[in-house]
Amino acid sequence: MSGPLLKVENLTKHYPLSPGFLKKTIPVVRAVEGVSFSVDAGETLCIVGESGCGKSTVARLLMRLIEPTDGRVLIDGTDIAGLKKGELRAWRRRMQMVFQDPSSSLNPRLRAAEIIIEPVENYRRLSPDQRKALAADLLRKVGMSPEMMHRLPSEMSGGQRQRLGIARALALEPSLIIADEAISALDVSVQAQILNLLMDLQQQLRIAFIFISHDLRVVEHIAHRVAVMYLGRIVELAPCEALFAKPCHPYTEALIAAAPVPDPARVRLTVPIEGEVPSPVNPPLGCAFHPRCPLAVERCRAEVPPLVPMADGRIVACHVRAPATGVRAQPVALDSPSFALR
Repeated sequence: MSGPLLKVENLTKHYPLSPGFLKKTIPVVRAVEGVSFSVDAGETLCIVGESGCGKSTVARLLMRLIEPTDGRVLIDGTDIAGLKKGELRAWRRRMQMVFQDPSSSLNPRLRAAEIIIEPVENYRRLSPDQRKALAADLLRKVGMSPEMMHRLPSEMSGGQRQRLGIARALALEPSLIIADEAISALDVSVQAQILNLLMDLQQQLRIAFIFISHDLRVVEHIAHRVAVMYLGRIVELAPCEALFAKPCHPYTEALIAAAPVPDPARVRLTVPIEGEVPSPVNPPLGCAFHPRCPLAVERCRAEVPPLVPMADGRIVACHVRAPATGVRAQPVALDSPSFALR
C-alpha cells in the first residue's frame, strides 16, 4: 500500500522579536508549534480555528514561501523542507496555492491567458497555438468561456477572478492545492459555485486539497477530515462527520457551538468559554487552552497534552477527554450536559 501524498512532521515556525533595551533573551512569536498531519491523494483536509491560530502560516510553510524553524514536509517521501532552491524547483509543480483575495493575487497588468500560461512557461516553452489551446482548456475546466482569456482581472467579477486563480493553480497539473480562505472574500451565492467547482475538479483530477477556513458550514460540506488548531497547535484531528456529530476537545465544541445557525427558532447550545486567546509570545504553561477551558484540571496547567488516538479514528490533545494513560473518554454529543443554554 502506498503512503500518503503529503506528510507533515513536527512543523514549527518561530519569529524572533527585537529583544528591546537591556534584555538578554530574545522573545519569539510561536506561530506554529509541532504540527503533524498527512493528506492522501484525492482527500480534502480542512484546517480550522480562530484568527491568529497559525492556519495561514502552516500553508505558507508547506509552500516554502517561508522557511520552517523545525520539522519536515514530505511529498511522496521526499522532504522538501530540506531542499535547496535548485532542488525545490521540480517539486513546486506538485503543490499550488489559491489565495484569499483574487484581486491582489493576480497581476492586474496581465490578461487571463497570460496569467494562466505564466507558471507553465517557467518550466517549458509553448508555441502561440499551444498557449491559446491550454488557456482555453483551463478556462473551460473552471467554468469560464475561452473568450475571457483576453480580459484583464479588473474586467472580471470576484467569482470570475477566483476561477481564474484556480485555473492558474491547475496549469501545472498539481497533486495538491492549498486553498487559504479561498471563498471568504466572495458573495454567498458565488461561494457555493466555487465550492462545487473545487469538488468537481477533485473528482475529475483526483487532486488533494488543504482547505483553510473559519466558516464551519463550508468545512462540514467539503471536508473528509478536519484539523482544529489553537495557538499554533493541532488540538483535534478527526473525520468530518465524527467531528461535527460528537466534538471531543472543549475548544472544538466551542467552535461548533458558536457557528451561526440558519434557523431563528432553534435554541443554540454553547460551551461556556471566557477570556481572550493568549499571546503566542508568552503562551500559558501546559495546555494553551486551559485559561479558557471549563473542564481544566491541575494537570492541564502543568503539562502539554499529547495528541492521543481514540477508538473512532480521531486524535485529540486533552488531558480530560483523551488522557494519555488510563481509560480514554468518549467524545461528547452536542446535547450533553457539558453544554449550557445561552
